[in-house]
Amino acid sequence: MECYLDNAATTKPSEAVIDEMLKVLRTDFGNPSSKHRMGLDAEKYIRNTTEALAEALKCKPSEIILTSGGTESNNQALIGGALANRRAGTHIISTAFEHAAVYKPLEFLESQGFTVDYVGVDRMGHLDLDELKEKLKKDTVIVSVMLVNNEVGAVQDIEAVSKLVKSNNPATLLHVDAIQAFGKMKIIPAKQGIDMLSISGHKLRGPKGSGALYVRSGAKVKPYIYGGGQQHDMRSGTENVPAIAGFGVAVKDASSHLEEHRRSMFACKAALIARVLKLEGTHVNAVPGETLGYFEKAEPIAASGEYAGIPENIRKSLETTAPHIVSVSFDGIDRSEVLLHALEEEGVYVSSGSACSSNHPGLSGSLKAIGVEKELLNSTLRFSFSFDSTIDEVDYAGAALQKLLPVLRRFRVK
Repeated sequence: MECYLDNAATTKPSEAVIDEMLKVLRTDFGNPSSKHRMGLDAEKYIRNTTEALAEALKCKPSEIILTSGGTESNNQALIGGALANRRAGTHIISTAFEHAAVYKPLEFLESQGFTVDYVGVDRMGHLDLDELKEKLKKDTVIVSVMLVNNEVGAVQDIEAVSKLVKSNNPATLLHVDAIQAFGKMKIIPAKQGIDMLSISGHKLRGPKGSGALYVRSGAKVKPYIYGGGQQHDMRSGTENVPAIAGFGVAVKDASSHLEEHRRSMFACKAALIARVLKLEGTHVNAVPGETLGYFEKAEPIAASGEYAGIPENIRKSLETTAPHIVSVSFDGIDRSEVLLHALEEEGVYVSSGSACSSNHPGLSGSLKAIGVEKELLNSTLRFSFSFDSTIDEVDYAGAALQKLLPVLRRFRVK
């Protein structure tokens, strides 16, 4: 059996997404800037995807910029937002819990004369709001906070963050990296006080090379790709219509089945937690203690997929985390990659951290930030689900862990 549980890295495109992309490649291949019928047919896909995103976010289509993915969206929000507002200040705040697609642009901005402060998080991965309040200044131009952490699945209270930021200075832009959140939870930027929001298509069964940046009307953000003036001069260049068309299909599917998908992924998450906690020397990160205590003692009642059978208080506790990510640290494992490849031999595919940083070895900043013990930093795996993950896959992965852990511990380097 093949068991793909690395969906936070990327998801398998749905058949509907693939069909839509093939239709564009084979038939509707015109340049969307052309004035003839072929161009207008291609431009229709761009409009449809923009409208699907606007409907999902309850915003105006004019507030959507289509991009090549989450990294570009983060770069445009941070670099474009900072440069556009430089006269107002050069101070930026982020967290010690961000993806490289946020902290690398921030490092670039520091080289351009901006000052960046980083706010810590607690063991659950929640932002220290008191520290944020202390670090806010009148010349803070951007605050950037990840809504769902890509390694441990911690969820931030964005409305509370926005309230603090805007009470200090209403002109400060709040940027939210929602790459692991969009399609997994309801996000309404206007209601939550978000000025800029980054989205990636391949995290929700869309194609790689697709994404979007929401920019609130009136928020000043500079483009950094110049040319033919596409997308209201905010992102020049001929649009990737096949990817955009597939992205639109994925957005509509994720939005129209949001609650159904959340329940399905939470069922898989509950089932996996119940299984790994039955194994010796396992630690589930950034999940409330009451939830872990319940699953440690209870039978794996999520095995049938009956998520509703879990007590309401436990479900509510678990649902303070992301539905699709489980971070597990293992005693007695010297390197997570050893266990990762052992699982791969069994047909189970997981991650030892952020796939986007896989070519840059090092201990996880997210795990350090939440206080994971030093000896466990390099023995942690991330299991992550998609809308079509199954309890059978979770069962198979649990059985593989039960088989492999005693063997790997026995032969670990002393």
